[in-house]
Amino acid sequence: MYKAFIPFYLICFGLFIFFTRQPDYADGEFTTGAIHFIADSVSQKPVATASFMVDKKSYIISAAYSLRNLKEGEKVSIIYETSNPQQAAVYSWWGYWIKWNELIAWILIPFILLKITKEITNNPTPKALIEDIEMNKPVKRRRYD
Repeated sequence: MYKAFIPFYLICFGLFIFFTRQPDYADGEFTTGAIHFIADSVSQKPVATASFMVDKKSYIISAAYSLRNLKEGEKVSIIYETSNPQQAAVYSWWGYWIKWNELIAWILIPFILLKITKEITNNPTPKALIEDIEMNKPVKRRRYD
């Protein structure tokens, strides 16, 4: 069962990742931006932002993401939607393609479903056991049916 489930699950996960990215990878445009650290208005801690230009207009987006190490002035690739350049993202594996919440969910979901199925099948009710025994009885047929 696992040999059939794991490839199917990985294919579904790959398709989920490819078709749910915002901005869309297939329709998005790429440009280059620069990293700048700006003080957060609430905590006054420096937060990574990326600034880029589209049609002579400047845009600033958040580039902060856990486990992503960016340096001041670093050049990064940015993907954006042509209809709404403000909705852009720093194009990288960690933060654009793979995100924490999705990764944790896609790891936990199979284990939770496996636990549920084992609980259901390992502890059947007496009524279900009787039905199972009755269904597995051989049916007596006439010789020339």
